[in-house]
Amino acid sequence: MATATAQQRSKAGAARRGGQAANAPAKKSFKLSFGSGVSTKDLVVFTRQFSTMIDAGLPLVQCLDILGKQSENPSFRAVLLDVKGHVESGASFSDSLRRHPKVFDDLFVNLVAAGEVAGILDTILQRLGAYIEKAAKLKRQVKGAMAYPIGVLVIASVVIAVLLSKVIPTFQNMFKELKAGALPGPTQFVIDISHGFRDNVGIILATLIAGSIGFTTALKYPAGRLAFDTIILKVPIIGDVLRKVIVARFTRTLGTLLGAGVPILDALDITAASAGNVVVKKGILYARTKVSEGKDLAGPLAESRVFPTMVIQMISVGEQTGAMDTMLQKIAEFYDEEVDVAVGSLTALIEPFMMVFLGVVVGGMIIAMYLPIFEIAGNIQ
Repeated sequence: MATATAQQRSKAGAARRGGQAANAPAKKSFKLSFGSGVSTKDLVVFTRQFSTMIDAGLPLVQCLDILGKQSENPSFRAVLLDVKGHVESGASFSDSLRRHPKVFDDLFVNLVAAGEVAGILDTILQRLGAYIEKAAKLKRQVKGAMAYPIGVLVIASVVIAVLLSKVIPTFQNMFKELKAGALPGPTQFVIDISHGFRDNVGIILATLIAGSIGFTTALKYPAGRLAFDTIILKVPIIGDVLRKVIVARFTRTLGTLLGAGVPILDALDITAASAGNVVVKKGILYARTKVSEGKDLAGPLAESRVFPTMVIQMISVGEQTGAMDTMLQKIAEFYDEEVDVAVGSLTALIEPFMMVFLGVVVGGMIIAMYLPIFEIAGNIQ
C-alpha cells in the first residue's frame, strides 16, 4: 500500500515537476550552509524508522511528518519537513531528497529512486540503513587507529618544546654557576639544539604553518591529490590497511546499488564518486568506460592494478553466474574482517614504536642533562 503510494507520487511528480519548479518561490528553498549539521546516527535512525513505517503501510507524507516533528536535531527537522512539503506538492520522494545533497548523497538518492520505481522502498531503506551503519563503523575503525599515534605525537611535541625552551636553559645556567667547565658531548649537543630552538622559534612556527597551508592547498588541485593518494597507497603497512578499507567500501557500495536495480554504469559513477582515493576513482571510471564499450567489469579493474587479484577473480565469477551483487557483498564482508585484523595489528605495532620513540628522545635529553651532574658529584667525592 505504502510503496504503491510512493510510486503514484513519483509518476505524478514527474509530470508536474517542470512547471512547479518554475513557479516555486525562491525564498522557500531550504539550503544548509557550513555543513549539513546532520550526523550519521541521525541518518541511520531516520532510515530505519522510515523503513518500518513504510512497511507498516503508513503514507509517505505522514511518515515524513512524524519523523520530522520528532527529530531532536533542528537542522534535520527542517530538512525533513522541507522534503515533506515538496512531496506534498507532487514531487517524487527521491527528487525531494536530491534538494539536500549535504544530507542525502547520490548513493542515498539513487537507491531511493530505484526503490520507488520497483515498488520496494521499504526493502531499499533497510539496505541503506545497514550500509550506512557498516560504513560508519569502518570510518570509526580507521579514525581510532590514527587517533593514538597522532595524540602521542602531539603530546611528545609539547613535552620536547617545553624541555628545549624551559628545562634545558635552567640546567645550562646551573652548570655555569657550578663552573662545570667543558660539558660532555651529548650535553653540549642538546644545549645547542635548545639554543637553536629558542632563537628560531618564530621561524619554526611559521614554517610549520606555511607547510600545513601549502599541503592543504596542494590537495585541492588534481595533480597534488593524485600524487598524495598514489604515495599513501604505497606506504608500508598503512597503505595495505587503506587498500583494504577502499576495497570494502567499493564492493559494498557497488553491491548495494546493483542489488537495488541501479544500472551498472550509474552504479559505477556513484561508486567512483565515493571511492575516497583519486587513484581508485580513476580505476573505477576506466572500468566504467570499458563496460560502456561492451566489455566485462573484471578485466578493466585488473588493468587498473588497484584491486587485489582475489577481488578481481570473485567479481569475474559473479559476472559469469549473474550474481554480481551477492558476490560483492561477500567480498565486502570478508574485507570488513580483514580491516578489523589489520587495524588491530597496526595499533599493536604503533604502540611499542611510539613508546620507544618517546623513550629515546625525551629520555635521551634528560640523561644528557644529568651527565655533568654525575661528573661533578664524582669530582666532589
